[in-house]
Amino acid sequence: MKHVLVVEDDPHNAVVIRKILEKRAGCRVTLAESAEALMRHATGGGIDLVIMDVSLANARWRGRAVSGVDLCRVLREDPRSAAIPIVIASAHAMQGDAERLLAESGADEYVAKPIMDHVGFVRQIRDLLEEAA
Repeated sequence: MKHVLVVEDDPHNAVVIRKILEKRAGCRVTLAESAEALMRHATGGGIDLVIMDVSLANARWRGRAVSGVDLCRVLREDPRSAAIPIVIASAHAMQGDAERLLAESGADEYVAKPIMDHVGFVRQIRDLLEEAA
């Protein structure tokens, strides 16, 4: 069973994403709200994919406020987590936002929130997990 780490500070969004992934994709899901929890899980092994919220209200890493974009870069810079596929999730869905966020973060894929197309989202996650295998 594939293990997905969801970094989301909105409890409602976290529950929705978890339910979609568990029920429709058959994944095991771990939720993380802090940068410390993210790094502990991602660098400890056993995480197959990360879904990262862009706007993390109270996230701090090494004493400074960080966004999901910043944390994606931290994951990419650490050899223990550099190869983990990342899907960056954002409520910013204006034209050009996906491309800009992907370029800034180094993430592999983008998904707009709220996730309306559950089938498409599950297909996106499965495809990434297959590519990484």
